[in-house]
Amino acid sequence: MKVKYLAALAISFCSSVSWAIEPFVVKDIRVEGIQRTEAGTVFSYLPIKVGDTLDDEKAAAAIKALYATGFFKDVRLESDNGVLLVVLEERPAIAQINIIGAKEFEKSKLKDGLKQAGLTESRIFDRSMLERAEQEIKQQYLSRGRYAVKITTTTTPLERNRVAIDFNIDEGQVAKIRKINIVGNNAFNEKELLSQLTLRTPGLLTWFSKDDQYSKQKLGGDLESLRSYYLNRGYLELLIDSTQVSITPDMQDIYITINITEGASHTVSEVKLAGEMLVPEEEIRKLIQLAPGQVFSREKLTESVKLITDRLGNDGYAFANVNASPEVDKEKKQVGFTFFIDPGRRVYVRRINVTGNDRTRDEVIRREMRQFEGGWYSTAKIAQSKIRIDRLNFFTEVSLETPAVPGVSDQVDIDIAVKERPTGAVMFGAGYAQQQGLILSASVAQDNIFGSGKNVALNVSTGQINKVYSLSYTNPYFTKDGISAGFDIYQRDLNMGAFNQLAGGFHTATTGAGLRYGIPVNENDTIGVGFGAEQTNIKNAGPVQRNKDFVTEFGQITTNLPVTLSWSRDGRDSAIWTTSGTTHRVSLEAGVPGGDLQYYKANYALKWFLPISKDFTVMLHGELGKGDGYNGQNLAFFKNFFAGGNTSVRGYYISALGPRDELGRPLGGTERVVGSAELMFPLPGMKNDRSVRLSLFLDGGTVFGPGGSAKFKINEGMRYSTGLAVMWISPMGPLKVSLAQPLNDQPGDRLQIFQFQFGQQF
Repeated sequence: MKVKYLAALAISFCSSVSWAIEPFVVKDIRVEGIQRTEAGTVFSYLPIKVGDTLDDEKAAAAIKALYATGFFKDVRLESDNGVLLVVLEERPAIAQINIIGAKEFEKSKLKDGLKQAGLTESRIFDRSMLERAEQEIKQQYLSRGRYAVKITTTTTPLERNRVAIDFNIDEGQVAKIRKINIVGNNAFNEKELLSQLTLRTPGLLTWFSKDDQYSKQKLGGDLESLRSYYLNRGYLELLIDSTQVSITPDMQDIYITINITEGASHTVSEVKLAGEMLVPEEEIRKLIQLAPGQVFSREKLTESVKLITDRLGNDGYAFANVNASPEVDKEKKQVGFTFFIDPGRRVYVRRINVTGNDRTRDEVIRREMRQFEGGWYSTAKIAQSKIRIDRLNFFTEVSLETPAVPGVSDQVDIDIAVKERPTGAVMFGAGYAQQQGLILSASVAQDNIFGSGKNVALNVSTGQINKVYSLSYTNPYFTKDGISAGFDIYQRDLNMGAFNQLAGGFHTATTGAGLRYGIPVNENDTIGVGFGAEQTNIKNAGPVQRNKDFVTEFGQITTNLPVTLSWSRDGRDSAIWTTSGTTHRVSLEAGVPGGDLQYYKANYALKWFLPISKDFTVMLHGELGKGDGYNGQNLAFFKNFFAGGNTSVRGYYISALGPRDELGRPLGGTERVVGSAELMFPLPGMKNDRSVRLSLFLDGGTVFGPGGSAKFKINEGMRYSTGLAVMWISPMGPLKVSLAQPLNDQPGDRLQIFQFQFGQQF
């Protein structure tokens, strides 16, 4: 058999040898050498068919086409009496990828990165892809400061023309920033400037923040922070001449040098306005934060532009353009500004679009909108709308965009995108105390039943001291004006005889129901009104004489007609992830004539959120309570205030603080004070996850009394604790866990170091 080579691997791949074959008509085509690839796949890529005349040009094109598939490492064409033989040698397939020695990253994430680089199991093995994959893994480690990382790859042939690839990783140690030098500073000392940077040398909390690990992106942000620091203090001519980043030969220590030229500080000489004044000039000037004679501040300049733009936006000028043009006098070290105002065309809202609300009805979101379709665009109303939707607490994310309507210049749409969170949950709580063991509570709640925004909750608490069974319902839009209405049915069992497992403490059982209404005064303030009726059965008055006297006067069973009034203000920036703002609540409960009890209980609660950085927020919380009787009565002992537990002073048993009887059982009091300070921050490694938050806290509080027998003194009777808490909006409901260490516990105090709960008691 005469075999004639028609082409070789060198064709069109850098070969300079010219050759020719005698063309022939292809009678048949056979494929040889394939193991995994189907013959049909080869025929689909082969640009030659039976009946074609094969010549040099077509042979070269066929070889190129088969090589281009990436399936083969050798391609030959041969002829045998008019039969075209396609002889192939396949590239091996990747049977498995093993990553050995990786601790900094999860292996699954590294494999995802390899897949993006084109290297994954079942694909054709390509050594060039292997080299790119090595670089991809190395870049991941360099981004974590592991500059000494070493990656070794081995390929092991397997049966059926397959290979196994092993990535052996020696991660090395994390390189730390040992020194940051700023050269050229005269106006400010180096320590002050370094405090503006995120990057820093190793310290107490850098194990958490990772700020002692070099990052090119972080350095870029730090240079901008440094520039802003100078520009906010008048240094218009600041130059960052150069930055040098060096690493020691052992890849362990990094040194950073920043060279700057400060220039001179400038003051503001004058502020002028130009352009089209659709807002009175006096009003605009009040929005400008710069004034002649002040040291120039870029921050104030930016804020001034924003305030003017927002003010024009409130009148419908959504595309207003405000530019501040500087005039620098280098000799006098002064700078003047002219604010050029171009309001553009007035814009109105064409349509409001809502997406992402699979369960929540559109109307629940739309009724929170303060910007309406067909109305003039208002920056303030749109911002307020976003806050109100956020405060529904039905969503983990809320975003609003205002794209221009294509083809017209005076219309925009509002696109609202939400990401829903689970609003219904079976929740439970628990705490453990050495004397009391495990205390359980449970509730079934749906904050957004059937997507209507209405709330239904069933709560069961099985504590030995407090047993609570309640059913609550709230309709936040009982009227179209936003008046809310709801009801509560409850039974509460308070057994102070169970405290410390000692018998003889007072024991009451209360059954009641009530109606409540919430009347919005403005966007942030709400007035609440409630009416109720309850009956209390005093099963045991205990050994305390004042309790016995009460039973003698009013009997074992008493009725009460409580009326409640409240005022609340919610000024938080977000209900999902609060970083700034305050909440206030003032409430008054009074027993009115018609019932056996005539009393009042007043309470004030404040929460104040203070952002101290992008990730850290301080929350200050305080509560004050005062109660007494009127018309000659005293406050009923079972209406006393109590303190202690995971909702007031963590680390102490629930309701355990304050006056006690001779056997150590809590009596409660007529005055209550509790407070806490918490430093809240994201979970390490999960800064972008808005469902998990950690906090370091300091709690304090107690109650005074009972019956006014002890007056409030801040230094007497107060208990304090400190610890760590975790708050997680889990798929099953809000989870809160705390570990607390009492700071000044006294003999007789009952401690509860570990406490956790799903959801919140109500």
